[in-house]
Amino acid sequence: MTVVDDLAQTVPGQDETAEADAWRLRYEAASRDVYRATLLDLATSDPRVFVVDTDMGGFEDGFEAALPGQYVNVGIAEANLMGVSAGLAADGLVPFANTIASFAATRACEQVKVDIAGNNLPVRIVGTHGGFSAGHYGPTHHALEDIAILRTLPNLTVVVPADAAETEYAIRAVADTDAFPGPVYVRLGRKATDLVHTGPYDFRIGRADVLRGGDDVTVVATGPLPVSEALAAADLLAARGIGARVLNMHTVKPIDEAAVLAAARETAGLVTVEDHVLVGGLGAAVSELTAERHPCRVRRIGVPDGFHDEVGSERELLALAGVTAERIAATAEEVVRHAP
Repeated sequence: MTVVDDLAQTVPGQDETAEADAWRLRYEAASRDVYRATLLDLATSDPRVFVVDTDMGGFEDGFEAALPGQYVNVGIAEANLMGVSAGLAADGLVPFANTIASFAATRACEQVKVDIAGNNLPVRIVGTHGGFSAGHYGPTHHALEDIAILRTLPNLTVVVPADAAETEYAIRAVADTDAFPGPVYVRLGRKATDLVHTGPYDFRIGRADVLRGGDDVTVVATGPLPVSEALAAADLLAARGIGARVLNMHTVKPIDEAAVLAAARETAGLVTVEDHVLVGGLGAAVSELTAERHPCRVRRIGVPDGFHDEVGSERELLALAGVTAERIAATAEEVVRHAP
């Protein structure tokens, strides 16, 4: 039984400190580490679950050692990764294709399109090092266009967990091929990030996670640091007397249309926040929906179009791009000030 299961059964008020400590102990880790542990747990009880790896490191000592018959390492060959995974899925297995986000979306895009999405196969593509999270390696490892590319492919679900806890929820959810019979892309970071959630909650693919209530303006964010910055911005706005609704849009495709349209109707406008270029990402998805269904003021905060040659941590690079709590708050305040 996982900590998620254990804590979900805790009687409310029965030593809440111990509950919070257990949650923090479990999830104060990199999302990719929680992903590996969760996958091993799933595969131990379900022999259909396979790992198809690309010499990424991290699976050999745990997963491969425990379940060598459910582990395939194709080497640094991402196109082969997708083809092999498609073959396994076509044979009734549930492969998790493990690689770096930029390689999944660009180097192997044709195979994802033709072999996986084109055949609507239940391959779970898990891309680590999403966004600027591998920024210390330089621009070759920036994964800033993956959501834009992959959300255009038919049949493909796109999930971006906000922290390590949500990673476990997401991996367990997408392992259910009855609920999700088609392909899924799960985008993870590299290092541990702040916890967004401090205890069990009702996670559902395709439904936004409402982190804060508010009727003045809405901030829609996806990914660990953008969501954390959105929450910090909500605190800044609260101090100015502005109530900001914060939506953790962990599923970018299919986007939660009901939550976005409700925000468009009920607040002065929306501010989107992402660790991704502004072209084609979360902000674009929100703008497309509101333009067609309920036009409203939308302001997008993300990485400007262009190649970014800076080297630094994810937080440093996002700050250079203007993805900060201060800018989110200022933009949201402007939306409120110019409301009709």
